[in-house]
Amino acid sequence: MPSASHPAPQLRVAIVGCGGMARHHAVTMLRHQDIVQIPVVCEPSAQTYQRFGELFLDVGLTPPPNTPDMETLLCDYADTLDAVFIITPHALHHDQAQQAMEAGLDVLVEKPMVMNAREARSLIETRDRTGRLLVVAFNGSLSPQIRQAVTLLRSGELGDILNIHGVAWQSWNFHTRGTWRQTPVMSGGGFLFDTGAHLLNTVSDLAGEPVVEVAAWLDNRGAPVDILGAAMARLASGTLITLSGCGDTIESCASDVRVFCTRGILRTGVWGERLEVQRQGDTDLASIEVPPSHGAWEQFMRVRSGQIANPSPPEVGLRMAIFWDMIQASAARGGRPVTMAEVDGSMAGTAHPIA
Repeated sequence: MPSASHPAPQLRVAIVGCGGMARHHAVTMLRHQDIVQIPVVCEPSAQTYQRFGELFLDVGLTPPPNTPDMETLLCDYADTLDAVFIITPHALHHDQAQQAMEAGLDVLVEKPMVMNAREARSLIETRDRTGRLLVVAFNGSLSPQIRQAVTLLRSGELGDILNIHGVAWQSWNFHTRGTWRQTPVMSGGGFLFDTGAHLLNTVSDLAGEPVVEVAAWLDNRGAPVDILGAAMARLASGTLITLSGCGDTIESCASDVRVFCTRGILRTGVWGERLEVQRQGDTDLASIEVPPSHGAWEQFMRVRSGQIANPSPPEVGLRMAIFWDMIQASAARGGRPVTMAEVDGSMAGTAHPIA
């Protein structure tokens, strides 16, 4: 373990994709230059790269060089890098993550990990074959709040899980109109597959067992992708789940997740933005304090250094891909329930992939 006299070396990370989410991560990373370094980026748009570079100029640093082609970047820089952080349109995630692992690098990839279950299984195979680390940047699964919530639920202290209800809302339609996020071939879905991916993943993480049946409805509201979504699901144990996603609300972005158990109620959010519990006899929910986190990249570093087990491996991406496939299949049938066996027979009857 690193000590004060022997600090951990800087993690050398290439950023692949320099859009808005990359800028969000980079702002935090630049506050911790002692532990993370960005020696090169990969961004095909000169305008997007220029805007990304301004973050470095603002703190008196020279922007990292840009190699617009991923294959060229790996050829020229793989030997001087430790990892890549992939923050590109969803359709690019599979090939870029695969290329990076095959080049000997560890990977942190933005959510959703891939477009479908087939791609998810491909990345699991690549991870196993190369021995590299692959972490999916699900804020929820990587947050101390959700990890503590999972520990609490699995301990049995709150009793059996009866129902889980999750809702996420955002002025998503307005802000993504005309972008790749509303281009189906690049996005793979709309609000419920983009911001809503956090909803699907966090609820699944809290549940800790397979979703075996889903009934769902999606409404595009005239857009090329889904803007509104609602789903009901049943777990293998019989626990019931209700989900709602609204991507066309007033200027906002928030969530609420409630887990109703036989001896208590747990409240959190899809990004792990809170953790509260109400036990029998309590008059209201009470906050549970957890250690702070600087974000997905920091948790990635902790996983990579062996401080914690990987709470968001590619099996998480597979789990979410199957759930999304079931939602799409049911919605295409007007909400008629579908089973896991119908949509993804290879997972039917198996244990939860990361339980």
